[in-house]
Amino acid sequence: MEALIPVINKLQDVFNTVGADAIQLPQIVVVGAQSSGKSSVLESLVGRSFLPRGTGIVTRRPLVLQLVYTTRDDNQYRSAETGTLDLDEWAQFLHKKEIYTDFDRVRREVDEETARIAGHNKGVSNDPIRLRIYSDKVVNLTVVDLPGLTKVPVGEQPEDIEMQIRDMVLSYIGNPNSIILAVSPANMDMAVSESLKLAKEVDPDGRRTLAVITKLDLMDAGTDAIDILCGRVIPVKLGIIGVVNRSQQDIIDNKSINDSLRDEAAFLQRKYPTLANRNGTPYLAKTLNRLLMHHIRDCLPELKTRVTMMMSQFQTLLNSYGDDVKDKAQTLLQIITKFNAAYCSTIEGTARNIETTELCGGARICYIFHETFGRTLDSIHPLAGLTQMDILTAIRNATGPRPALFVPEVSFELLVKRQIRRLEEPSLRCIELVHEEMQRIIQFCGTEVQQEMLRFPKLHEKIVDVVTQLLRRRLPPTNAMIENLVAVELAYINTKHPDFIRDASMVSNITNEEEKARNIPVRRAHEYDMRDQPKDLMVDGYMDPIMRQNMTRYQPDQQYGRMPPNDLMIVGNSKEAANSNWFSSLIAGPRPEANAPSKEMSRESSPNTTPTHQLLAESAFQAIANPCTGVEVEQTIPPQPEGGILSPQKPVNLLPEVPIQQTRKLTERETKDCEVIERLIKSYFYIVRKSIQDMVPKAVMHFLVNYVKDNLQSELVKHLYRTDEIDSFLSESPEIALRRKEAAEMLKALQNANVIIGEIRETHMW
Repeated sequence: MEALIPVINKLQDVFNTVGADAIQLPQIVVVGAQSSGKSSVLESLVGRSFLPRGTGIVTRRPLVLQLVYTTRDDNQYRSAETGTLDLDEWAQFLHKKEIYTDFDRVRREVDEETARIAGHNKGVSNDPIRLRIYSDKVVNLTVVDLPGLTKVPVGEQPEDIEMQIRDMVLSYIGNPNSIILAVSPANMDMAVSESLKLAKEVDPDGRRTLAVITKLDLMDAGTDAIDILCGRVIPVKLGIIGVVNRSQQDIIDNKSINDSLRDEAAFLQRKYPTLANRNGTPYLAKTLNRLLMHHIRDCLPELKTRVTMMMSQFQTLLNSYGDDVKDKAQTLLQIITKFNAAYCSTIEGTARNIETTELCGGARICYIFHETFGRTLDSIHPLAGLTQMDILTAIRNATGPRPALFVPEVSFELLVKRQIRRLEEPSLRCIELVHEEMQRIIQFCGTEVQQEMLRFPKLHEKIVDVVTQLLRRRLPPTNAMIENLVAVELAYINTKHPDFIRDASMVSNITNEEEKARNIPVRRAHEYDMRDQPKDLMVDGYMDPIMRQNMTRYQPDQQYGRMPPNDLMIVGNSKEAANSNWFSSLIAGPRPEANAPSKEMSRESSPNTTPTHQLLAESAFQAIANPCTGVEVEQTIPPQPEGGILSPQKPVNLLPEVPIQQTRKLTERETKDCEVIERLIKSYFYIVRKSIQDMVPKAVMHFLVNYVKDNLQSELVKHLYRTDEIDSFLSESPEIALRRKEAAEMLKALQNANVIIGEIRETHMW
């Protein structure tokens, strides 16, 4: 198992070039408060004084210390080139190839390297210093010495120095493959130990925490650390080991490490005789070596798996960045072909990497056609925006000045065209949605192409511009086609459509039956016999139809119990009656001054006839019946000029204005007419909607989607394959070049690590 620690040291060297965080290697991390004796413990483990010492914060950068055990006969780490064949011990920094045999120079190099990065005035840095020491007096260990935990900033330290150091410590001890060496001075209460507090945060079970109690010789008189060392105060699973450090005076006096170790052993035998064999620096070194070897053994299988997995990931990443461009014209054509294939396969649904989180490409276009567009058309009601009064008004306007005997076909055409036009807007919106999706496909048309796009940003911008322009040019003809589809439906209302003719025939049959029922002749008792009409109004025994119609207006209506108006009854002396014929007496009636009360009563009893209309009718018929007899009009009519009522000089409007909107209850016939029109509109609208719902997706696919698929590659070649711009298009992004370099270095490190781990035999692990 001794061979495991050098393996980890080799892995640390390998991953040093790509960053220590690349893979979590097993190591020992020393954590403690400032001036708690961390550096002294490390010097005792090495047996040499090589670390900066002093008051205040001395360790200001992490120091990764690799201790390698080597004998004079072991040529594994010795070579003539480096001059280490005859050396007993030497040191070497990873950032320098120089071999150090004088450990005072090692201390100065540590100071200089710390000041180079962290400054000269108490600043700290997270960039580690890597030092390897070869000796036959050490055990194989990998230890990380961290800056001491502090509270108050000094010198040029920032205000958040406490949080900076805390975060740095947590980044190292948070590695699940690390062993935490929590250092606390014996002259301080263990309950306030910052190192144990941080260790408990990341290792609550204590399975990888070892406590070290320093400065046992500096405890107050009358006190001892027996309870602490036995774990009675704060138990630690891996144990608690006490050591005695060199004092500052010993350092000033250049007291050697060997003398310090002898004094430590003597102190433990005198003060803690029962615990002496389980405390002290030599026991600490053996314990750390044993813990690290077992920890490496436990972590190694997972480490091998992790290295293999990372190799595969970085190989894939490096392949995605592509190789260096040699033939730029060929590379450009390859990228154009890849993009065209990826774009078309995304539309057709044959892409290798199918999206599982959302619809995209052709699937989304299908959803737009059959879900979004289809539901929108289905939600449009055939009679939306039409009221019965609108339909009735259209029927009346279509008949002109003639009363309608039947429902005019023109009104149906006008109304159904108005409803068909409502289908145009959602159809055009469908084109916009498909256009947006085809624009969106550019960004999601294959990971391989996307890497090429990231690698060549100018080429990416030009490709996006070409596709966008192509899609934009296809919008007008597609919109025009959809508008033509609607215009074609509006141009000719095919009432002989096979699906429409059945509803039309059914409506026609119902209408005919109603008309027959309404036109059955019924002889009324009060109807006049033509033989009883006055002879002077008849020509050759027949009365003029207009005269007959006008006379029937004033016949008694027995059905509703109404009598003729009083002012139309014959009143006067017998001479006037004898000289007048029957029709003139019926129409003209008595003079206003003779029978005013009866006139007033007639107005009240005939609410459907206004006084003005009554007088006009009386005057007109009197003039026809008795041309020579004048008719007086009520005084309520304004006085007329000399020309009379029909004078063309100043016509007088005696009719009320036509109301804009009539709100009244429809008659039975009007209701039937509206129902007929509504039924016909619904039937024909459904036919047109079905046709539009079928034709719009076909038109969009032909004029937009399929056209772009068929002409995309030719458009890209026409606009991109230009010799004067190829170099500009294939200028690689600096960011991608840097990423490729980092990925190549990481892949090389992982391959080396895999070789190193592969050299370990199963026998080495037990």
